[in-house]
Amino acid sequence: MIKKKSPDPRSDDLSPREKCRLAVLATLDKKAHDLSLLDVNALSSFCDYFLICSGRSDRQVQAIADGVVEALKRRGKPPLSVEGYSEGRWVLIDCDDLIVHVFHEPVRSFYNLEKLWHSAPRLDLTAWQAEARRPPTP
Repeated sequence: MIKKKSPDPRSDDLSPREKCRLAVLATLDKKAHDLSLLDVNALSSFCDYFLICSGRSDRQVQAIADGVVEALKRRGKPPLSVEGYSEGRWVLIDCDDLIVHVFHEPVRSFYNLEKLWHSAPRLDLTAWQAEARRPPTP
């Protein structure tokens, strides 16, 4: 039986849900589109959530990934690893209990992770999307 990774001590004060919120806001700030947040906790031994989003070019994919990494670093919780960044086709950001997948559109449709994880519940992102649209407070 595969055990879940032990929690990273750097993330003790940042809940998985708050990590998801930070990542969603960071992706939206870089104009990512077609966001899906899947709760894979009951289906996976390696994380609780998948955030899947798309960029329209390899540069935008990299910018979205940079935004997520920077948002987590600002909270003192840098990702454990980042894979695929140099190609900008599919960047995987391992945030322990959250895995962020940033795809270039054609690559996303080819791999179709949402279909692969079809039994995972999708979380409603409406509130966080509205938060991202609000102007910053001075």
